[in-house]
This record gives sequence, C-alpha cells and structure tokens, in this order.
Amino acid sequence: MKTAIVTGGTSGIGLAAALALARAGYAVYTFSRRETGPDGLTHLAVDVTDEAAVAAAVAQVVRQTGQLDLVVNCAGFGISGAVEFTETRDAQRLVDVNFFGMVRVNRAALPHLRQTKGRIINVSSVAAPVAIPFQTYYSASKAAVNAYTLALANEVRPFGVTVCAVTPGDIRTGFTAAREKTALGDDLYQGRIARSVARMERDEAGGMAPEAVAAKICRLAGKKHVKGLYAVGLSYQAVCLLAKLLPVRALNRVVFGLYGI
Repeated sequence: MKTAIVTGGTSGIGLAAALALARAGYAVYTFSRRETGPDGLTHLAVDVTDEAAVAAAVAQVVRQTGQLDLVVNCAGFGISGAVEFTETRDAQRLVDVNFFGMVRVNRAALPHLRQTKGRIINVSSVAAPVAIPFQTYYSASKAAVNAYTLALANEVRPFGVTVCAVTPGDIRTGFTAAREKTALGDDLYQGRIARSVARMERDEAGGMAPEAVAAKICRLAGKKHVKGLYAVGLSYQAVCLLAKLLPVRALNRVVFGLYGI
C-alpha cells in the first residue's frame, strides 16, 4: 500500500483530497494544527511553520509505514486588504504558511521520496498567474509556489521524483469565511477594498466543490507522467491560457475591471 501525506488535511481541498486518496487505496496521514482529524485516516497535529515538528512528523509516518510515496501540500490561508494598510508581519505570516510551510514539508519528505520515486503535488491558485488586487500577498505566495514547483521538478527529475502543482480557481470551502480581512483605508480607496473582496467572496461561494479539485489531485497521483502546472476546470484552463497570451498591460486592465474598481 502506498503512503500519502496531505497537509491542511482536515478542511477544504485538503480534506477532500485526503478522503479521495484513501478511497483510492492510499494509507493517508493528514497534517494540520487541529488535534483531531477525519475518521478513518491517521492524523498528526503539525504546525507547518515549525520545522522541527514537520521533520518529526514526516519521520513518524515513514517509521510507521516504511515508505512515503506522495505528498500533497494544501495548507494555507488568505488575507485581504490594501498593501499600504497591511502589517508586514501579517504578510510574512501568510507566506510562512502558504509557501514556507510547503517548503518545510517537502524538504523533510524528499529523502524518502527519492527511495520510492515518489511525487509531490502542491496546491497553488489561479491567483498566481492572475494577480488579484487587495489579495496581493495571497497571489504572491501562490506565484512563489508555481516558480518553486517548476524549479524543484527539474532538480529532482534525475531521481525519478516528480513534482507538479494544481491551480484551482474559485472553490466553495471554509477558506472564504476564514480569510483574514482588513478594511483599513477603505475610505481613502473609495470603497474599492470592500467591493473587491465582496466580489471575490461571491465568486468563491458560487465556485466548484473541493471534491472536483480532489479528484484532479487523485488522478495526478496515479498518472505515470505529469507536467508542471494544472488548472482545474475548463473555464480556469481558459483563464490561465489567456494569462499567458494576453499582454501584461491588457491582462491587468481586465483584472482591474473585475476586482480593482
């Protein structure tokens, strides 16, 4: 039986992915800060910002199962607000979870993944190629995930380890309610902060179910060969294609019309 670690595995996309992988026959270990995890899965309370805790948890998984075949990095959260009114420490905290949390887990996992020619799947976002105003740091963290994924894939390719990222768009999860919002400066910005975030939250409420992303992750886990980045859903595949084809100025004008006004 193959073994998988899923970070952020107690809610949203992470929970859906963990359950889908378990149904596919994996021995699944979920990591999150919560003390308890999903029924039927093995859960470890791990804060991905704690390097020693991450290393100990990965080592525990390998001791118990004898191998590690797959890592799915889903842990993350969002903040919103204007850059000039966002405390730097809050931006750093977001990047520490969304980006460096993934870095810590993968660093601990790679020696074991080399042994099994395993796979890493990182969860990014369409907000990486399409940077969203007033959610600047979330977009920046996911853009970093994409660049890291592509670079790491080439580093470990000779070992038979494969790395890819999925880039979902709007998803109906508790992520929306958990977003840390600040409306500081909204009067100066003439209400644009509140309007932009409200638009994003409406889009998320009407978005696809996390199970759709989980199904994609599960398919990628069993796929023989993978490319670097995968948008989830035809509409978001089209968005990512447009982001590549449109001149940067034109793309940013479209985004301003949607989320900047």
